[in-house]
Amino acid sequence: MIRFLRFSDAGFAETFRQITARGETIPAGVVETVQEILLAVRERGDAALCEYTERFDRLKLEAETLEVSAAEIAQALDAVDSDTMATLQLAAERIAAFHSKQKEATWLSDDEPDIQLGQMVTPLDRVGIYVPGGKAAYPSSVLMNAVPAKVAGVGEIIMTVPMPDGVVNPYVLAAAHIAGVDRIFKIGGAQAVAALAYGTATVPRVDKITGPGNIYVATAKRLVFGTVDIDMIAGPSEILIINDGSGNPAHIAADLLSQAEHDELAAAILITTDEAFGRQVAEALEIQLEQLSRAAIARQSIDQFGAIILARDLAEAAAFSNRIAPEHLELAVDEPFELLPQIRHAGAVFLGHHTPEAAGDYLAGPNHTLPTGGTARFFSPLGTGDFVKKTSLVSFSAEGLNRLGESIVKIAELEGLEAHAKSVSIRLKQRPE
Repeated sequence: MIRFLRFSDAGFAETFRQITARGETIPAGVVETVQEILLAVRERGDAALCEYTERFDRLKLEAETLEVSAAEIAQALDAVDSDTMATLQLAAERIAAFHSKQKEATWLSDDEPDIQLGQMVTPLDRVGIYVPGGKAAYPSSVLMNAVPAKVAGVGEIIMTVPMPDGVVNPYVLAAAHIAGVDRIFKIGGAQAVAALAYGTATVPRVDKITGPGNIYVATAKRLVFGTVDIDMIAGPSEILIINDGSGNPAHIAADLLSQAEHDELAAAILITTDEAFGRQVAEALEIQLEQLSRAAIARQSIDQFGAIILARDLAEAAAFSNRIAPEHLELAVDEPFELLPQIRHAGAVFLGHHTPEAAGDYLAGPNHTLPTGGTARFFSPLGTGDFVKKTSLVSFSAEGLNRLGESIVKIAELEGLEAHAKSVSIRLKQRPE
């Protein structure tokens, strides 16, 4: 069964260090393999893409067939029933509505009569969205990445999705169609990241790459950062639930398993002030786990990185949560909004007993691309701000430069930059000798 811990346990710090460090180590050889793939695609373009796609996805393509055709998209749409299309459309509309509230506008200040300062907000020209393929095919990831980009005003959205053995997931293509993706390519892995970052004769170069992937995709994104922008380096998924003994233990168990089934490195943790309730959760978890189609994955996750922690009170639970800065945080307590002010660090917070984390994954509206591994201390969820850039605007009138010019010259001279100083002083109407 899932392990029980107390903050006062002698080995608590080391046990939890092992849990939080689970995604930090890159397996031997991964970086070298990714570097080789990046170089090959950069130098040989489409030819390298086709070779890696045949090698890793068992799909033989030519440069002309790398892109998903309009006919293939139409065929996929025909395979999706109307109820599913309506559900995906509803999710897209809710995601768009939420992200529309995040939009920032260009502004100019009028604080000073002789100087105008401001900020110009401009959408990116082209972004690339990586979507996992094969068995791990997530139409929700398409919506969560493409819809905010559209809302932000991105000019063109390029999507890559691997299609092992040529299997096309119609729901992924349907989501791309609904979200307004412009072009889709049948490539995945580090080679897809390379194509988006460097461009090939067929795949256009983008300004930013977003979307989740395996260790090879994450490593590739890390290595191309600077050539292009990226959203974040995503690690294994995690959920932390704070509970005060209220609610239904079976519901809490189900929420823990909703993350454990993701992969073997996922972490599912409950902090409760009620030991008896925690024991009930553990029992319910065992019953539900055996009923999952992904039971083997969930079992390994729970056994290695799951825990139920007994806290003295909710303040202690909140303080520990802030140290962990979890990706998903559920406040499964009677008064969640009273506890919320104590929370400083979390990717997303789900408040109350009727708000399972899965609601945020799919349909609520906020983005499910969230910071992991404690990076919620300084990273934010994916949003419209990730798909724009900001440019500072500065306009001095002659009067404004005369008013502040001497101070500008002074700072330039302090730094020994004579030409900087001269570029201002030469414009000043009155310059004391």
